[in-house]
Amino acid sequence: MNANRALKILYLAAEVVPFAKTGGLADVAGSLPKAVQALGHDIRVAMPRYGPIDKGKFKLKEVLPPFPVPLDERTEPASILEASLGEVPVYFVENENYYDREGIYMYPDDAERFIFLCRAALEMLKKMGWQPDIIHSNDWHTAIIPNWLKTIYSQDPFFERTATVYTIHNLAYKGIFGHRVLEVAGIDEYAFPYHPEMVDMNQVMDFMARGIFYADVINTVSESYSREILTPELGEGLDPILRDRRDRLFGILNGIDYEVYNPATDKYIASKFDIHRLERKLENKLALQREARLSPEPARPLVGIISRLTDQKGFDILSQVIDPLIDNLGLHFVLLGTGEERYHETFRALEERRPQETEIFLTFNAPLAQRIYAGSDIFLMPSRFEPCGLGQMIAMRYGSVPVVRSTGGLADTVQDFDPRTGQGNGFSFEPYNSMALYTALTRAVENYKHQSTWRTLMLRGMTADFSWQASARKYVDLYYRALAIKAGERKPKEYEPLSRGSGEEG
Repeated sequence: MNANRALKILYLAAEVVPFAKTGGLADVAGSLPKAVQALGHDIRVAMPRYGPIDKGKFKLKEVLPPFPVPLDERTEPASILEASLGEVPVYFVENENYYDREGIYMYPDDAERFIFLCRAALEMLKKMGWQPDIIHSNDWHTAIIPNWLKTIYSQDPFFERTATVYTIHNLAYKGIFGHRVLEVAGIDEYAFPYHPEMVDMNQVMDFMARGIFYADVINTVSESYSREILTPELGEGLDPILRDRRDRLFGILNGIDYEVYNPATDKYIASKFDIHRLERKLENKLALQREARLSPEPARPLVGIISRLTDQKGFDILSQVIDPLIDNLGLHFVLLGTGEERYHETFRALEERRPQETEIFLTFNAPLAQRIYAGSDIFLMPSRFEPCGLGQMIAMRYGSVPVVRSTGGLADTVQDFDPRTGQGNGFSFEPYNSMALYTALTRAVENYKHQSTWRTLMLRGMTADFSWQASARKYVDLYYRALAIKAGERKPKEYEPLSRGSGEEG
C-alpha cells in the first residue's frame, strides 16, 4: 500500500456551501474538499440540485443526460450537472420529483430522496468511468453507501477496491425510518447483525447505525466527541455498536475557511483589523452596538451568541440566569439565531424587558453574524454537547474571547484561562447547570477589566491555527487507513497520528 500516491475521492453531502446550507455540515463540505485537493488529491463532491440552486448563478452544465436509477422495484431518472467549488468539481444530482422544492429537509419522503442521491451517485461514477479509491459519506443522508458496498454492490468489480469513510457530524440526527425504507433501499433481504443492547435493526431503518457498522473507517468532528459518544449519556442509543467498532473510530477537528473568516479582509464588518491593528476592533464593537440599538459604550462588555435556539446549545441553563448576568455584570447581550418557538418567546420577552441592554435577532443573516464575531468582546457557547462547533473558532479569529462548556470540540479548542499561570485562551465550565455558566461568564468579565490580560487572550485566539490544512492532512491519513483496512492490511502505526475513539493515540 503506497501511502503517498494521489487518491481519487468522492465526497457526498446533503448540503454544501455556497450552494445550499442549513448548518455546519455545509461549511465543512464547502471547505474540506478544497483543502484535500490542495494536498494533491483528486476529490470531487456530489449533492442534490435543490430547487433554489440557481443554474445560471453557479454556471451549472449538464455532464450526464438522464439515466435510470434503480429504486425499490422501479427506476427514477437522474441527470448530472456540474459546477465547481474553487477547482473542485461538484456534481449535482437532478430529479424534479425529489429535489425541485424550496427546502432541503423536513419532507415526508426524505429517506427516499437521499437514498436516490446515493444510488444516483454510484451509478454516475460507473457511467463516467471514474473509479474512486474512497467514497466519503457524511451524516445519515449518505450513510447507506457503506452498507451498499458491502451488500448489493459487493460483487461489482467497479467498486472492488473502493473503501468507505463515514463522518458523524452530529449523532443526535440518526435518520430513523420505518421498515418500508429498507425495501426502498433494496437491503431488506440482508440481515443486520443482532445486538443485544440495541433495537432490532431489521425492523427499522437507522441510517446512522448502518453507516457506523459498514464503513471501513468512522470519524467524528472532534477528538473529545469521538470519546463521548461511546457513553450511554451521549451515544444516542448507538454507543454499543460504536464501542464494538472503536478500533475504527477517530476524531478529527473541523477547521474554518480562513478566506471567508478573515477580519483583515471581511467586507461585511465596519473596520478591518488584524493582530497589528487590534485597536480597530473597537470600531466594530461601537458599530454593532449602534446596529443593535444599544448605546455605544466602549467599556461595557458585549456578549454575542450565534446559534440555533435549542436545548443542545445550552439555552435552557442560560435562560435561567440571563437577567442576573445582565444586572450584576453590566452586559450588553446580542443574540442571532432561530430555533424552538419557546426560546423565541423567552428571548423576545427578554428584549422587551431590557431594550437598553439586549438585542435579539430571530433570523439568520451571515453578514450580521460576521459583524457579531467582529464586534463582540465575549462569545458564548454553553452547549450541553457539541460535536465540534465552529462558532468558537471563528470568534477567536475575530478577537472575541470564548466562554464555553467543556464538551466535544469546545473542550478541544478552548483551554480555560488560569490567571496563576497565564495559560489558556478562553473560559470554560464543566457541570451542565446555570450556576457553572454564571461563574464562568463572571470570571470572563472580571478578566475583561484588565486590558493587558484581555489583549493577550485576544491575540492568543487570533494567532491560533484553526485552518483546514492540518485537518485535511489527517483526513488523508484516514483515507489511506481505510484503504489498508479494505485491503485486509493491519498496519495502524504506518498512518499515525490519529486519535481513536477509545481515547488512545491511533
